[in-house]
Amino acid sequence: CAFVGHCTGSSKRCSQNPSGKKFRSKPQLASYLGNQMDLSSFDFRTGKMLMSKLNKNRQRLRYDNNNQNKGKPDLNTSLPVRQTASIFKQPVTKVTNHPSNKVKTDPQKAVDQPRQLFWEKKLSGLNAYDIAEELVKTMELPKGLQGVGPGCTDKTLLSAIASALHTSAAPITGQLSAAVEKNPGVWLNTTQPLCKAFIVTDEDIRKQEELVYSVRKRLEEALMADMLAHVEEAASEGEALKEEGNSSEDTEGV
Repeated sequence: CAFVGHCTGSSKRCSQNPSGKKFRSKPQLASYLGNQMDLSSFDFRTGKMLMSKLNKNRQRLRYDNNNQNKGKPDLNTSLPVRQTASIFKQPVTKVTNHPSNKVKTDPQKAVDQPRQLFWEKKLSGLNAYDIAEELVKTMELPKGLQGVGPGCTDKTLLSAIASALHTSAAPITGQLSAAVEKNPGVWLNTTQPLCKAFIVTDEDIRKQEELVYSVRKRLEEALMADMLAHVEEAASEGEALKEEGNSSEDTEGV
């Protein structure tokens, strides 16, 4: 240490270096030494270094040096802005040796969230009810659709296919790999529902078209019946108002 003594007077304290120069305050001592010595752990009243505070400063300095050596990855691809005392932002021109290279991002990775394997099994046991609180009959799947995976039932398969139709825009082909039956936890294709690979034939398409036509026909009949009911109701209300008006006129004539 550069100090050999700590002198005290009647009301003042001072520190003295080997050349005999006295310092009346810690800021005066710091301005004299400059950057030659760190006085953050120096107690001016006692003239000693505080070891506890000195150890903390050393640990913090060692931690800062380690972090600086590691470096931080710069993931920001936007152009920097000059850090100058200017009212207007001055853009920086980006110079690159490969101007044809472009940063590509996959929006699908940002949208899709990780899910558990066989998460469709959580949907088993759920039932749908209509407006009259009556249980809706579950539709029957074609015989060509077979489930795959541990404990996969027909209800689980139906829920898996319905979820795939509503949450994915990709075509549904089933699990194409034959190894998925031996070890589904490893070979399962998470983008496809829990069903084996299947082939849609012309007969399947014809049956589906007939089913859709039948459902549309029933819907048309129901809408027509509802419209006729509204027309009859409006006509009956009009006749009732007309009869009420005639009765009021007869009363006024009397």
